[in-house]
Amino acid sequence: MTISAQVALISIALVGIVSAVIGSLGVRVARSTSDFLVASRTVGPVANASAISGEYLSAASFLGIAGLILREGADALWYPVAFVAGYLALVLFVAAPLRRSGAYTVPDFAEVRLQSPLLRRVCTVFVLLIGWLYLLPQLQGAGLALTILTALPAWTGVAAAGAVVLLTVVGGGMRSITFVQAFQYWLKLTALAVPAVVVAGIFLGGAHTFDRPSAPDFPADTTVTIRTDVLLEVVEPVQLTATGDVDGTRVDGPLTWDPGRHQVLAGSSLEFTEGTPVPTVAGTPPTDAAWLEPMSGDAENQLLEIYSILIAGFLGTMGLPHVLVRFYTNPDGRAARRTTVVVLAMIGGFYVLVTLIGALSRLYTPQLLVSGQTDAAVLLVPVAALGPGWVGWLLGGLVAAGAAAAFLSTSSGLVVSLAGVLFTDVLRGRLHDFRFAAVVSTVPPLALALLVPRLDFALTVPLVFAVAASTFCPLLVLGIWWRGLTARGAIAGVLVGGVLSGGSTVVSMFVDLPPSWVEVLLNRPAAVTVPAAFLTMVLVSRWTRAEVPADVDHALLRLHAPERLGLTHDRLDSDPEPARDRSL
Repeated sequence: MTISAQVALISIALVGIVSAVIGSLGVRVARSTSDFLVASRTVGPVANASAISGEYLSAASFLGIAGLILREGADALWYPVAFVAGYLALVLFVAAPLRRSGAYTVPDFAEVRLQSPLLRRVCTVFVLLIGWLYLLPQLQGAGLALTILTALPAWTGVAAAGAVVLLTVVGGGMRSITFVQAFQYWLKLTALAVPAVVVAGIFLGGAHTFDRPSAPDFPADTTVTIRTDVLLEVVEPVQLTATGDVDGTRVDGPLTWDPGRHQVLAGSSLEFTEGTPVPTVAGTPPTDAAWLEPMSGDAENQLLEIYSILIAGFLGTMGLPHVLVRFYTNPDGRAARRTTVVVLAMIGGFYVLVTLIGALSRLYTPQLLVSGQTDAAVLLVPVAALGPGWVGWLLGGLVAAGAAAAFLSTSSGLVVSLAGVLFTDVLRGRLHDFRFAAVVSTVPPLALALLVPRLDFALTVPLVFAVAASTFCPLLVLGIWWRGLTARGAIAGVLVGGVLSGGSTVVSMFVDLPPSWVEVLLNRPAAVTVPAAFLTMVLVSRWTRAEVPADVDHALLRLHAPERLGLTHDRLDSDPEPARDRSL
């Protein structure tokens, strides 16, 4: 194992150990059900904002956004814009009323508002679906980081991440991971800020430029191993040495590619010399000048795809269970709103740094455009820019620590939110135990992460946001702001949005369709599924208007009235069974 790999492995191990130690502090104070589920609603705005930012900025944000910037250029900027804007929607429509509801899970809110056990069960199913879909790329991100940085098999990273997350969550629940996630946010920010400043300084001191009308060049002799079939595009003649299946022919030796597109099958090896123009994946900007221009790819229906990405990010954030559960931990609605404003600043700064590193990676790690492993850009840029040496190795170790914090923090939040739903809605009798619920929450995505090939963050994460936007967003917005919502309308809307977006998720992962507007909507379904869910809820609620709950005015008053009027009550506090005596 090389020195850089050893440094990276030590950094990742230290993050796991420190996270477990900080999480153990929560064990000393987490004793009741309220402690485990919502930290007894005592988390202040700044601490909660740090914890929210820690769990929201996942492996997909830490690794995937930079990879998208490297591959797609200006067109990829819509992703961070959408993800940040989602918190603007939260602060405007959901944060304070959700906290005033007194609930502590999304299904609990649904029953509080509409008094329907069936709606609660439907919401429970979708909380589990969304949580498990989102956990999968986090755990696979751990495997990617360990493989890229240390050459260890991916399953070791997946298994280690699952173990650390479980230890943290079962130790102290929400109170425990609040401390851990706050620490992990600042670690992630530091792990991006320091390399970004150093590498940007190197860039400004050099002669590099982004606006050339040609493809980027390989900065050194490079060998690229193709892991999946890929269609590459070159804009000028490229000389290389290839071993494997290229353009339908078995080759083993020197090769010249003319301008155009060339098919390379998985298992092939391509060797390029220093200064050779870099082939790019077909459909992405082939030159640096095109990379800087919006709408520069050759894919059809790009505008439809952008709209769908924006809808999914803007509305999907308010439907993510691990994000919503954080607002139940604030002392009151005012604190929830202040928390969201602070979060906007925190995640905005984070995405600026990710975007900067993604842009610089086009100069220093262009080989990732050929291999397709653009998600690894953040991990490789420091050593690529600085070269072998302790400075590059230490910066690489810092980035490795940030990546570890990224997948651990989001995974912890997801496991707590899933365990809370299982604890309150599924497990009964002798199985009614929070720690057992945490184990059950982790096992299905952990098994999938070990068994299925790693999926591109650019594909999986927007699909999760689309499912969340198509199910819980309409339920929350209409449930908080429209008195005419009925239980049957809510159930119908959640099912329509969930089935359409979930079906698109399955089809897009297993069916390879030719480029068309149908293919765009299957990969980015929010533009259709979100309006369909809202429209279904409104129409069915109008049809069943006689079923509007009798106490709807009192329920809405509790959601919107200031806390000082004394209308808000916490359902945990109103539970006749003492929380301290319930099984944790």
